[in-house]
Amino acid sequence: MLKRELHTFLTAMMFFTRIPCPKWVDHNPEILSKSAKYFSLVGVLIGAIGALVFLASSYMFSKEISILFSMLATIYATGAFHEDGFADVCDGFGGGWTKDKILAIMKDSTLGTYGVIGLILILAIKFSALNNMENIYLPLLIIAGHSTSRFIATTLIFTHPYVRDTNSKSKPAATKITKSMVLVSGFLGCMPLVFFFKWQVFLVLIPMYLSKMYLAEKFNKWIGGQTGDCAGAVQQLSEVVFYLSFIVLWKFI
Repeated sequence: MLKRELHTFLTAMMFFTRIPCPKWVDHNPEILSKSAKYFSLVGVLIGAIGALVFLASSYMFSKEISILFSMLATIYATGAFHEDGFADVCDGFGGGWTKDKILAIMKDSTLGTYGVIGLILILAIKFSALNNMENIYLPLLIIAGHSTSRFIATTLIFTHPYVRDTNSKSKPAATKITKSMVLVSGFLGCMPLVFFFKWQVFLVLIPMYLSKMYLAEKFNKWIGGQTGDCAGAVQQLSEVVFYLSFIVLWKFI
């Protein structure tokens, strides 16, 4: 059983990151679908990479440069997987006026104006938000931001049907999500929040989920569900909302 769970986790890690995995791990559709419960744990791992890079860089460089190196490390580790999804959603919903057109634009590998502007703005906001926090909280904040946002993205996969009919690599990970998988993802994703030792920190999940509901309503209205790109967009937006909400919340606790 332990080996099976390890296989499931490594499948999720191979799907969402560039981190090398054993040769016996492959993109088995059945295992990939079950790996949804570990999406948040992958977020913990990616966040930990970002946190370690920030800590190491801070011994040699300024806070601003260290944050940039941290962001670069997480983007490299994931192959800009979620950033790409966010950019595709910006292009699709910015330039498309029908379901077929939106899906076609999102599938196109070419990056458009909406995607470029969206990426620049969301990365700028992410950097500015992190730069507004005290150094002592930043490593844990980075880990929690990555883990909780992936949990929020998992809830989109659970609540909204996958709509693309083509053989997208995201489809196996976007089907057959059960309540138990969402609960496990939620537990793993929210676990880093415990180390702030303040129960009020869990309140940041409210605006994060509201941001997911806002995007989900748009997705449902225009394309009738979600795609892998939509989940990536939810992850990126909810991560930024996490940092911004933390700044506001920390003023009162």
